[in-house]
Order: sequence, then C-alpha cells, then structure tokens
Amino acid sequence: MSIGGQSDASDRKVYRLTPEGFTKMKERLDYLRNVKRREVADYIHEAKEAGDISESSAYEEAKNDQAMLEGEIIELEQRLALSEVMTPDMHTNADGTVRIGMQVEVETDRGTKRTFKIVETFEADPKAGLISDQAPVGKALMGHREGDEVSVSTPGGVTTYYILSIRPML
Repeated sequence: MSIGGQSDASDRKVYRLTPEGFTKMKERLDYLRNVKRREVADYIHEAKEAGDISESSAYEEAKNDQAMLEGEIIELEQRLALSEVMTPDMHTNADGTVRIGMQVEVETDRGTKRTFKIVETFEADPKAGLISDQAPVGKALMGHREGDEVSVSTPGGVTTYYILSIRPML
C-alpha cells in the first residue's frame, strides 16, 4: 500500500489468463461496448418516447440495465489491464506444485482418472475441464505435488484424489 491507504500498481493482483480466456474476455468487452451499449441506449430512448419518465418503470429498468452494463465494462477493462497471458515459458514448474496455469492429472479413490486445468475464477468452465483455484477441488489441489493424496469435500461427498502428474497447460 502507498501513503494514505491508497493502492498503487504494485499492490494490484495480476490475473493469469490462458490465451483463450484472454480472447474471450476481449470479445465480451467488445460486444458490450459496441452492441449491448447501443441496445440499452435504444431501450432508454424508447422508454423516454413512451411518456412521463418520472413514472416509467420501463425507463427505470433501462437505466438500471445501463448501470449494470457500464459496471461490467469497467470491471472487464480493469481485469484486462491487470492480466497477463500465460505462455509456455512462464511455466517451468520448478517447485513441482499445483498452481494456476497447471494441468493436473488425478485418479480418484474409485479408480477414475480426470484431468483438471487450474485457472482464475472468472475463466473457470468445469465442462471444459477448467476449474477455478477457488473451487473446492481446485483449492484443495493448490500447492500439492505429484504423488500427494488430497481429500476434497464436495456436494457429492468426500473424494480422495491421488495426483498422478502436474504439467503446464500450454
């Protein structure tokens, strides 16, 4: 922290994104700026044209949509500004532990093999094998090494994972 309790650039979290995640985030920002903004502006204009805006629920709803949209745009702009795209040379995995950017192959206590890719929360997509470092399984795996057994409490019960391999995602 800098003087006065305000943060400076060195205090900010740097987000590590896969190239695909970075592209998706940029595409989402572009869509919000160039398509969704126009749609919301049109909706506001239509609500104004419909009559007395002081009593118009449509106008109120449109203004709320606009505020939420602008908030998401600001959040994406800030996140992109603080992001670095992961590259293969960033992941030598010298310490051999599970961390963001690693692909982890595990075997469950029932003999099922699974592969997880550990990513930042906003990039998570469990169906694609991308799990957040803050999700129960991701959080439990973080910091462990090949050969470790990790028990994870999930909504389906406790599962024990045996870590078979850890390697860079890219």
